[in-house]
Amino acid sequence: TLPNLDTLILTGNLIQELADLDPLTSLPHLTYLSLLHCPVTGKPHYRQYIAFKFPKLRLLDFRKIKLKEREEAMSLFKSKKGRELQREIAKKAKTFIPGAGLPEARKTSGPSAEELWKIRDAISNASSLDEVERLNRLLQAGQIPNKGKINVILL
Repeated sequence: TLPNLDTLILTGNLIQELADLDPLTSLPHLTYLSLLHCPVTGKPHYRQYIAFKFPKLRLLDFRKIKLKEREEAMSLFKSKKGRELQREIAKKAKTFIPGAGLPEARKTSGPSAEELWKIRDAISNASSLDEVERLNRLLQAGQIPNKGKINVILL
């Protein structure tokens, strides 16, 4: 472990559940934590849960945890409703069990083979530089040409 770690930047990671952050409570000197652009930041009671679990934390996502916010978190999670919330959060933890199979890997990005052929066809059928530039903009926006033709929506 890293007992003297005081700053941890996990920006842009795929941390999905609040309970996945519980192992970090073993870092007694953690005062700065960033989870910006992580799916967990959209969870209900995100800031309150972190403020409750990490009493020495001063900055979360580069924003100060105020005393009032910390007091609200303490009162929420020490109440009956808060204890139920903690149990629900703990159930959702993604803990690796040795010997258990890994979850199936799913494709997160990148075009399929069929989409690659559509892209190649669209580029080879482009008759002007403007069309090539338009294709480039569409591809950067994540749109794939349909059967060599580009559906363009003008705003």
